[in-house]
Amino acid sequence: MGFFGYIILMIVGALISGAAALWVRSSYKKYSGQMSASGLTGAQTARMILDRNNLSNVRVEPVAGQLTDHYDPRSKTVRLSEGNFAKNSIAAVSVAAHEVGHAIQDASGYLPMKARAGLFPVVAFSSQVWVPLFFVGIFMGASGAGQFFIQIAALLFMAVLAFHVVTLPVEINASTRAYGLLTRYGVLSHSEAAGTKRVLTAAAFTYIAAALTALLTLLYLLFLSQSE
Repeated sequence: MGFFGYIILMIVGALISGAAALWVRSSYKKYSGQMSASGLTGAQTARMILDRNNLSNVRVEPVAGQLTDHYDPRSKTVRLSEGNFAKNSIAAVSVAAHEVGHAIQDASGYLPMKARAGLFPVVAFSSQVWVPLFFVGIFMGASGAGQFFIQIAALLFMAVLAFHVVTLPVEINASTRAYGLLTRYGVLSHSEAAGTKRVLTAAAFTYIAAALTALLTLLYLLFLSQSE
């Protein structure tokens, strides 16, 4: 029951994540084909917003791949996928502004971002350990020892869930900042900004889906740990 329940849970999680990824890719594809009237590329947009927020020390660099955009707080670098770096599409400037939002969070000491960074070493350890402990508990059956291993797995997985939960305000805040910055600085008109909302909302849903899947996993582990 425990093993097959886990397989079912993984299938449900894959379906939720797949739906979120499909929404992101379809929204991104649609607005990658619509050019911004400002003519600014993703790289130019990122540089302009950073400079206006006194973050000239933050670099903007291209990175290989599609939707590989991210902000690296260690090197203070906004990295944009090659398409978003060079194109002046609504999608490109939206993603660029979102990543700059993370740079602004970092510079302002945004608490959820600091909390996520603090959780990362714990999550890196927990992610590697909880699955082996779970399977040890499953193979040992419903004995006291088996439940003990599953309980330890559940405790470790709580850190994973906490990481997903604290990621939500980080990403939602970065998207809210992006929308405000793009309209305030005239990079996008109000009509074009509707596309920004679509792209950023779809991206936010991927984090919601990840948090929901993590919550279901934890509830499943807690259920197994109490089963007789």
